[in-house]
Amino acid sequence: MDFTVEIFVVYKNTVLLRKHDKYKFWLSVGGHVELDEDPNQAAIREVKEETGLDIELVGAIPDTKENLDGYKELMPPRFLNIHKITESHRHLAMTYFAKTENKEIVQNKEELSDEIRWFTKEELDNPAYGIRESIKHYAKTALQELF
Repeated sequence: MDFTVEIFVVYKNTVLLRKHDKYKFWLSVGGHVELDEDPNQAAIREVKEETGLDIELVGAIPDTKENLDGYKELMPPRFLNIHKITESHRHLAMTYFAKTENKEIVQNKEELSDEIRWFTKEELDNPAYGIRESIKHYAKTALQELF
């Protein structure tokens, strides 16, 4: 099982989705957590790599003392799920919500998506896009909580 992050980035009344180049359906920005980073760092890195955007993760970091026995408190994900990629490959996905002050997307040539765009709540329900129900749920929740 791989550990991954999914980030639903909100700008004003829109949420960012990308059409995955391999799977050909709409997803949030995201990817695998690397061995040398924590999930919060992975979320920020993935958004920067795929979109060029600087983000602020939204959530509560537990109120604890600094350097509590060497522990580092992390912002918990808004949602946590396990989903099947293939019969022998699953992802444990940590879903974060984030805000950005800039909507200008700059795709990394090594991290290209078939398409990447900002969606309003109404556009998420447009059948022409074929957005999966789980993605719509997370995207609408992000818009409701952050806009």
